[in-house]
Formats: sequence, C-alpha cells, structure tokens
Amino acid sequence: MCEFTEANKPKNTTVCRSGGIVLPDPTRRTVVCGLLAGLVAPVSLAACSSETPAANPPAGGSSGSGGSPLAKLADVPVGSGAIVDGPSGKVLIVRPSENEVKGLDPVCPHAGVTVSQPAGGTITCPGHGSVFDAATGDMKKGPATTGLTPIPVKISGDSVVTA
Repeated sequence: MCEFTEANKPKNTTVCRSGGIVLPDPTRRTVVCGLLAGLVAPVSLAACSSETPAANPPAGGSSGSGGSPLAKLADVPVGSGAIVDGPSGKVLIVRPSENEVKGLDPVCPHAGVTVSQPAGGTITCPGHGSVFDAATGDMKKGPATTGLTPIPVKISGDSVVTA
C-alpha cells in the first residue's frame, strides 16, 4: 500500500490513502494554468474546424445546371403540389401545368401554421381557414392579409431544384 504517512510525506504533497499515490498539492499557478488550458483548448479546436462544406457535386443527378434537389418532377402532380424538405426549411412545390413549377413557403403568414397541400385549385390553412391560389400562392380569403412567400425553384431534367 502507501509507504508515506502524514509524518514522512514529501513536502507540498498529499498522501492518497486508497491507492498509495502521492499527489503534489496544487499551487495557484497550476490551478490557473489548468483553467486556461481548459478554456483555450476548445477555442483552438474550433479554430481548426471548417464550417465550409466540401465542394461536392449536387446530389440527385443534377449536373451543375440547378440548385439543391427538392423532388422528382413525377412526385409533384400537375394541378397540385407537394411539401418537401428544402435546404432552408420546408418548401411547397406547386405545379400549375406540365412544364411549370413554383415554390412557396408553406407557412401561413397569418399565424405560422403549415398549410395543406393544394386541392381543387386552392391551398388552405388548417389553422384559421385562410385560402390561397394554388397556382400563385396569392391570398384569396383571410384572415391572412398577404399571400404565401415565393421561393425560387425550377425544373432541371427530371427534378425540381432550387433556382
């Protein structure tokens, strides 16, 4: 076990009674240096990391001609739409005609409720009943006082991508 006792221990040390380890008493310098090291190390590691994503080609088979892929064009029915995950949140993609798509923020400007998918030429907010035009996002009936916010999208090959 421990060969040191309080009477014969080396100067400025603490005798550990459980495992025979003799530890030096911490000085103000060792405490301050330990605290500084604990504070500086995370900052140093953060400075070494990179927030810039690696330059990878866009996923989904778009060859540089489009932005971030949102959906396959076949998944967005003509005369209707689909709510999908975009790079900055949800996007309501509407497809008024075979070769036309529009992106809209699916959050109702009245109370922040996510609107329903288009049906019968309209988009309805389930929160308070606001109605929007399915082709444009324009407000048709309140309580909302404005239409849905446009999000730029386009067709790229067989996909809908951010513009």
